[in-house]
Amino acid sequence: MRREWDKVTTELKIWRYAALPGIIVLILVILARVSGSLQVLEWMLLDTFLRLRPPEPVDEHVVIVGIDEYDIAKAGGYPIPDGKIADLLNKLETYKPRAIGLDLFKNVPVEPGHNQLVKTFQDNPNIFGIEKNQKPKIPAPNFMTQERTGIVDIHSDNDGKNRRYILWTPNSNNFQEDRFSLGFKLAQFYLTSKGINDEDGEKDQDTIRFGNTELPRVIPNFGGYVDKEITGELQILINFRHRNQPFRVFSLNDIKTGQTQEGKIDPNWLRDKIIIVGNLSPSVGDNLYTLAIPGRKITGQIYGVEYHAHATSQIVNAVLNNRPMLKSWSELWEYIWIIILGIIPIAIGRFTQSITKNLLGVTVVGLGVAGSGYISLLLWGVWVPVVPNLLILAMNGVGLSAFAFFQHDKLLREKNDQQKRTIEYTFNLIHNGPLQTLANGLQQLRKQNLPNEQLIYQFEKLNSEIREIGEYLRVEALTNHDSLRLGSGLKIDLNRQIHDLFYEVYSSTLERNDLEYLKTLKIKTRTFEPINDKYLSMELKRELCLFLEESLCNVGKHARGVKCIEASGTCVDGEYSLCIKDDGSGLTALSENKGTKQSQNLARKLNGRFKRETVKPRGTVCELIWKLNTNFQQINFQKPDFKSRLLKSFHVP
Repeated sequence: MRREWDKVTTELKIWRYAALPGIIVLILVILARVSGSLQVLEWMLLDTFLRLRPPEPVDEHVVIVGIDEYDIAKAGGYPIPDGKIADLLNKLETYKPRAIGLDLFKNVPVEPGHNQLVKTFQDNPNIFGIEKNQKPKIPAPNFMTQERTGIVDIHSDNDGKNRRYILWTPNSNNFQEDRFSLGFKLAQFYLTSKGINDEDGEKDQDTIRFGNTELPRVIPNFGGYVDKEITGELQILINFRHRNQPFRVFSLNDIKTGQTQEGKIDPNWLRDKIIIVGNLSPSVGDNLYTLAIPGRKITGQIYGVEYHAHATSQIVNAVLNNRPMLKSWSELWEYIWIIILGIIPIAIGRFTQSITKNLLGVTVVGLGVAGSGYISLLLWGVWVPVVPNLLILAMNGVGLSAFAFFQHDKLLREKNDQQKRTIEYTFNLIHNGPLQTLANGLQQLRKQNLPNEQLIYQFEKLNSEIREIGEYLRVEALTNHDSLRLGSGLKIDLNRQIHDLFYEVYSSTLERNDLEYLKTLKIKTRTFEPINDKYLSMELKRELCLFLEESLCNVGKHARGVKCIEASGTCVDGEYSLCIKDDGSGLTALSENKGTKQSQNLARKLNGRFKRETVKPRGTVCELIWKLNTNFQQINFQKPDFKSRLLKSFHVP
């Protein structure tokens, strides 16, 4: 239980420090969203998702009759005379449509035929006209009643695109009077004829409801919008119908002749439909802009009459066919979503610790975030925040968090490496000192030729050596000197040239009287050629000295009958050979294993090679060879940390 709790504590510490950059990025992205800096990106992604939806069928509820360039040329100019508009409306009435919306301003008579147009409006209560409520204000003509007049005011977002539609606004001249849009008036009239009346909302009492369908209004902080100035208006977000040609479209001439280029007009195409009449001519300039509809002749351009058709179609199909309206979560749930998904890239950086795995994880999560936003919009019409989380993924998953966790993990690995070196160093100190004394005493004891006084002396010497090592480690932890304590008790300064250090190690070790077979030596030779040791770190110098000391100690412990020993350091063909030869009894299984692993490890650090073998007729050679002027595997040896861990790993009472 204790071990598990320690793991939890360690993990919390890692998250506390390494996750801080990722959390800062998360906070900055949230602040950017709150300030509105991400609005344009969120609008663009919304348009992209709407544009990438599967095609929908042609709407069977709404039809457009557009006045095109041919109609204008045939009429002799624009605006089209009121008489021709009256003829068009009368001809449409013969098809028995449910409602007709005239998206043409008629506040000024255009003769000839104005009286004819007035009579047409009076005779047909299902025809609706338009007015403009906001500046520049364009009033409805006197012959249109307020109940049959819809406003056509439209707001553009800051990027110039049109996404919102006004359903209701107060009269700009009299705030006690209500003004409803053309699209709402047409949808209301159509649904009422089917027995579905409009009422106040239930979940949101400030919106409008048809049956069980509430129209989700755009409020401040709706989806990607931030503090939008919509006070005093009821607006919805248009869920554009996804199709190159979402409605049947006829020209004025098509209706007049009853014939299109494809053939005769089927009366069923117009019967019981909502027909909206307006301009489809580039020269008139009634243009709006959206990137949510694919396949436009002029990218992003949509005519005003089409815009009203989309708004009308959206309301009618939401009520009759359960087609989703565009809505959003509450502001609280949006930011909970952002925070939860914002922590995921931080976690990816923590648990992958690999650039490849991190990129793969970030890519999978990014696709998941984008896919969830797309599916949510496609199936339920819910506008989910995606841009903030993609930004956090990009900055945290690929950048800051992964880097922070990588650095933290690197420090942990370095700490573990330092602890391993501490253990190895401490073992070498004990191995070349007290353990040699202990091994010699045991050897004599086995021979049963060691008197009690000598045995006591050996244990006293062993006790003294252990305490001296403990004191040496304490001193090393409190000083900044690069030194090494040999098994003989001699302390040498590692800042000296390496060949001088070899001489000291050689002389001090051979003077030891606790190594039995060193006492039988008759011939002792040594020569250590000087080399440029600037490529050798203090740690490598330390390990080379320990290697030489151990090799000499092995002669004193295992080379039975040794008479001659030769230690040399020579430069040959750009390589340095540190070699110890003796004429003793040769290798045994025991002597062969002692220190071999450490010597091989030292050879790897030097990018060199090591060998220990028996030579004929008698003796052993131990040799370490490495290339000079080579960048070795450097050890990041930070002295203060090493010393503190050294004291923790070795304690003498």
